[in-house]
Amino acid sequence: MLNRKVQTGEEQVLSDEELKTGVREVLYKNMISERKAGFNYHFTKPSPGTYPFQYFWDTCFHVFMLSAFGEEKMAKEHLRSLFAMQRPDGFVGHMNYWKRLWPARVTDLLQLRPRDVLRLYKPHMSALVQPPIVAQAVLRVYRDSKDEAFLTEMLPKLKKFYRWLAENRDFEGEGLLSIISPFESGMDWKASYDPLLRFDRGKAGPLLFWKVLQVDAHNFLKGYNLRRIYESNKFIVKDAALNTIYAQNLEAMADLCRLAGDEDGPGFMDQARQTEQSILRHMYDERDAVFYDLYGHQFKKLRVRTGTIFFPVVLKSVPEEVCRQVLERHLLQKDGFHVPYPVPSLAIDEPAFNPDGSLYIWRGPTWVVFNWFMQGYLLEKGYRQEAQELLLSVKRLITQSGFREYYNPFTGEGHGAEEFTWSGLVVDMINRQQEGEDGT
Repeated sequence: MLNRKVQTGEEQVLSDEELKTGVREVLYKNMISERKAGFNYHFTKPSPGTYPFQYFWDTCFHVFMLSAFGEEKMAKEHLRSLFAMQRPDGFVGHMNYWKRLWPARVTDLLQLRPRDVLRLYKPHMSALVQPPIVAQAVLRVYRDSKDEAFLTEMLPKLKKFYRWLAENRDFEGEGLLSIISPFESGMDWKASYDPLLRFDRGKAGPLLFWKVLQVDAHNFLKGYNLRRIYESNKFIVKDAALNTIYAQNLEAMADLCRLAGDEDGPGFMDQARQTEQSILRHMYDERDAVFYDLYGHQFKKLRVRTGTIFFPVVLKSVPEEVCRQVLERHLLQKDGFHVPYPVPSLAIDEPAFNPDGSLYIWRGPTWVVFNWFMQGYLLEKGYRQEAQELLLSVKRLITQSGFREYYNPFTGEGHGAEEFTWSGLVVDMINRQQEGEDGT
């Protein structure tokens, strides 16, 4: 399938045409469209065997890919499916169990509300959230399709969802969302959580699995009563990446409201600015030029340099000087992130760093999503060469190892799930790079 290469410098990489063909094949191979228990659902599995369910931010990534192909109709159906089981209060879980109702691991039962464990025979959602990137996904679809009916359909659902987040996860009222499980960040075994979990052995192992399992068991036994979980203060984390995405999507909500003639737009924009200012005030460490994750009621910094330390530079309220310091020290000069295939999910000099395949993901290997996220910002700020280098790195990884879940940042060897859709974000990166070079 992927065999036609083009010369780039001293190496060969797959042509843009071949990459797009490969991404399309993976997406369609993993796509499901059926009806069950009165629900019509249409989604793409991130990987056929490893990740067979509909996941929240994975669905949004698929929307960006489908939009890059001009497949707005399918993108809309993915979003409708994602919100099909939305609760009356606005909540949408990080996993929708449609066709296969039993979780991948028996321990994942602890990520359900107790009442849902008794109804595994019908479609249901998890009790956790994921990075709330869905407003940007809807905005992308609208900008491509100009479908006002779709905007009118989705906006009330989105408003309920983001209001649920603000009312139920911004415990202190400062605009920062808290996660109650490592899995809510989308970066399940992220090394910055190790100090809070009292895991000090560096590379992950069964002890870390047990400690994370205890967090989910704690939440389950609390009946996922969020106020009780917050008061217990076992695992209350303000993740830098999740809150950056939250701020971006509050601004996207303001744009959607404006486009729909909805009066709530200014309120969402005010929320976005509050979140941005709180990220800068509480997460930024001037000495280290890093945005750290926070934990506990007192917003203590988790001083581990993961691949999300520079995510907040994309926010409009962050001063240019701060952005420059973070980027130049860690992304451009690559202090701790100097690898042949950027961007590693953990600084290479952190004790937990492991570049190879493992159950305990997000602790060293390179994920395409980091490059996708940062490329957009670099293009916006005129770092076109640096953005091109991130794209080229992704092309090299896929050329060498195919569409894998993650890659060794030194060798480019693919690990984890096969036929993994996230690597398909390369099509959006290709389009963005071309638009940046065309000045559009």
